[in-house]
Amino acid sequence: MKNEFTLAFNEVLEDKGLPKEIILKALESAMVSAYRRSVNASAQQNVEAVVDTETGKVTIYAEKEVVESVENDITEVSLEDARKVNPEIELGGLITVETTPTDFGRVAAQTARQVIQQRIRDAERAAQILFYEKQLGEIVNGMVQSVNATGLTVGLEMKTEASMPRKEMIPGERFHIHDRVRALVAEVKDNQRGPQIILSRTHRNFLRRLLENEVPEIFHGIVEIRSIAREPGQRAKVAVSATQQGIDPVGACVGIRGVRIQAIVRELHDEKIDVIEWNPDPAIFIAKAISPARVSGVYLNEQKVGGGKTATVVVPEDQLSLAIGRDGQNARLAAKLTSWRIDIKSLPEAASDSLFKIKNDGSFAAMLVSEKENVEKMEEFLGRKAEGRPLAPEELDFMSKFVDRVERKATAKTDEQKKAEESQFELLKKLVPASTFSVSILDCNLPEHVAYILQEAGVSTLGELAVQMKLEPDNILRLQGIGPRAMVNIEMMMTALDEQLIAEQEAEKLKAQEPVAEVAAVVETPVEEKVQSEAVAEAVEVQAVEEKPVAEAKVTEAEPEEEISLEEIFTLRPEVLDTAVVADEEEGESSDPNKKKKKKSKHVVVTYDPDRDLTMVTKKHKRGGGDWDFEE
Repeated sequence: MKNEFTLAFNEVLEDKGLPKEIILKALESAMVSAYRRSVNASAQQNVEAVVDTETGKVTIYAEKEVVESVENDITEVSLEDARKVNPEIELGGLITVETTPTDFGRVAAQTARQVIQQRIRDAERAAQILFYEKQLGEIVNGMVQSVNATGLTVGLEMKTEASMPRKEMIPGERFHIHDRVRALVAEVKDNQRGPQIILSRTHRNFLRRLLENEVPEIFHGIVEIRSIAREPGQRAKVAVSATQQGIDPVGACVGIRGVRIQAIVRELHDEKIDVIEWNPDPAIFIAKAISPARVSGVYLNEQKVGGGKTATVVVPEDQLSLAIGRDGQNARLAAKLTSWRIDIKSLPEAASDSLFKIKNDGSFAAMLVSEKENVEKMEEFLGRKAEGRPLAPEELDFMSKFVDRVERKATAKTDEQKKAEESQFELLKKLVPASTFSVSILDCNLPEHVAYILQEAGVSTLGELAVQMKLEPDNILRLQGIGPRAMVNIEMMMTALDEQLIAEQEAEKLKAQEPVAEVAAVVETPVEEKVQSEAVAEAVEVQAVEEKPVAEAKVTEAEPEEEISLEEIFTLRPEVLDTAVVADEEEGESSDPNKKKKKKSKHVVVTYDPDRDLTMVTKKHKRGGGDWDFEE
């Protein structure tokens, strides 16, 4: 039967949900602290504790000095006792021996309780932070523990408490104690009181995770969520696209008779959700984002921030209020969804603006001549409209086509303008870290309202914001809702990006220099050796020619010769024999010492012609195959 210690130890493991090693380590550390406190041991002394989880026995080991006579049993041990542990120990040495005090269990229980509790709390806190850092951006389930004016306190797994501020709750929601709640883990922080986990039900990623849970096509990647614009508790727009042909992304999200989307609507406190098919053409995408209103035309002004990356949307007069929405909500969500600033005009208003442009803008002079009759008709139609008289459908269609021609002319750019803008953008792009162009403006560390303002102004990534700040920062400051405080945050972020770029450039330089140095070392060494060897060879050759022309003549002959017989040696003249010997000696010196030397002798006859001032060298072979003459 297990003793009380084992049962209590296992109960702590089950209650805290921590690994056995962590609890055991905390227990041993607490026993060491209790021993130091009970015997007043020095902190410099090495002390260890061993806890037997089966019996609950605690054994203390302390490092002590070996002495003849023990005066302080806390730091000293006798030679006799020390040699029971280590027979080879000598006086003056240090040895670790058991030194568990009598009745240590009761003393340890009293003094180590607080230490054990603190260590367990620290381990529990570390485990909670590690677990919920992995859950960041995911949906968790919890139970409401308390409700107050600042928000909710929600109990989660691992006995963790999380908070949901009022601003992170959907307007109109009411929770009571013991209610179940689903929320997104928006932030995880560590402070002195423990892990601080912030939950959110208003974050746009909360809607994204709900769609992934309810729509299997999104979870498996068949349908992709392109962007989300949301005003919590009121309305949301979601742009989706299919990654495979033959898939209806909108139908997959809505489900049969709207069963999938209705489950999400109920979770979001009856928040209306518009699911829109994403399109790579900005004009078509913006027209769909304005739905349910019908659109007559969309005209894009692709200039960057300042004049604005603006889309002018023309709608029929009876669709104007529907396109704008209540308090401008529909237009605002469409702008967030598409990352374009949207200017919605009714057809008569757009026609009046087009008529003003063509009359007063010098760039429309040629068009004014060709459209003279149409301009007169437009003035007539607008006059009748101002008087309150209705226009026929054909006249409205004529007005729509006229607006389309003028707006397309106004938004068209020349090739030179496009090239100039592209070249300027590419030059500034080099001054910004390349990784920032893949970071969404909504995912950077700017305040959420500032990020949405920049997105509506056409800044979709952090890199584009950095380029615009280098190009003309005043255009950012002119945006409605961007004040000095927001500019300070943006400038601090730009400073950090500049430092990041400098660090990346230095790292690239170091990386580029290393292989170049290696290649240079590899290439230069053989070249230098080759030059040196060629110089030495030339010097040796010149010396050989000046001192011993016979030797050079011999070297040019590569064919090996057989040894001379004894009879032939006696028939040779002394000068011929001397020359052959010299040749053999030179050849022996120049040969490889590792190879066996073969004696080679050649029949060489040297004669000098004073008339021609030439030295004649004649070589004779043993076989008598003829002579070769060399001239020097």
